[in-house]
Amino acid sequence: MSPAKDDEQFLTFLSLASTLYKANEADALLVMLSRPVDWAMLKKKVGRHNVVLVASDPSVLEGADDEEFSKIVVDSTISSVYDKLNQALLDGLASDLLSSGSDVVAIFNAFGQERNSVNSVSFIRLDERLGRLSSRELRSLETQVPLETLKLVVDLAVDIGREGREGKPVGTMIVVGDHRKVLEHSRSIGFDPVKGYKQAERNLHDSSVREAVKEAALMDGAFVVSSAGVVVAGCQLLETGGTGSITLSKGLGTRHWAGAAISQRTKAIAVVVSESNGSVRIFQNGEVMLRIEPTAGPGRRPMTWKELNPRESTDEEKDDSGA
Repeated sequence: MSPAKDDEQFLTFLSLASTLYKANEADALLVMLSRPVDWAMLKKKVGRHNVVLVASDPSVLEGADDEEFSKIVVDSTISSVYDKLNQALLDGLASDLLSSGSDVVAIFNAFGQERNSVNSVSFIRLDERLGRLSSRELRSLETQVPLETLKLVVDLAVDIGREGREGKPVGTMIVVGDHRKVLEHSRSIGFDPVKGYKQAERNLHDSSVREAVKEAALMDGAFVVSSAGVVVAGCQLLETGGTGSITLSKGLGTRHWAGAAISQRTKAIAVVVSESNGSVRIFQNGEVMLRIEPTAGPGRRPMTWKELNPRESTDEEKDDSGA
């Protein structure tokens, strides 16, 4: 495709995207580029739209700052257009260029036949695009905890993070699997809400038990759950000793450090709910493996992604304690 035709095609798709943006009152127009464009011309065409430029090569976006465009540089080793688009959306969320409930119009090269062409326009609802935690993502953890139990625990944690309790945000931790070893590294810090109940009355497969756990999540300490989904203890202080070999985001509090440590010292999976914003992190072998951002509102589903870099700093829950 010649440069002239390529420019004409770009402008055509830009016009379609702008129309779609206005018709749906979108929150952002995401433009994926493989070469520089006339930034002044682009600014004139999009007006006051919230434009986010995306490229694999930082040099492609040089000069865009003059028109005050937001920019995202995705990993150049990602070959799939679909994965690049997902990466751009996640980076946009992480950098606050997008919000969890954003509606985004995107133009990009979906087929890759022409290096410089834009040939697709898409309307994206972020909470639907990134969706609820899938079985495939959980299966990637390669844990001995049955998938059914793990998904039950994670969905419960997501509900706690999204709903809170009595109108207040709630932070908690649920440690699932290898429960005997976990109990060797924990002690009760007060009233244990599950002590004395029969095993059938502590099974998370029962919806009434899950509701009881939501209520008890207001109390300090972690829940310990067996691989069969039975809550074996509550209000547990995890005594994991030093955490010198663990590296987490700077803003994460003691609850997250305890979750990382117990997952490193045992074969358990630690599921930690942040009190500050309802985020759910899943720890295995001392690292964040998955992160879930609950989305408030009726019918909205939480978004999930793999943690891009657990060592990156964040401004989240600096006072998140209680493990």
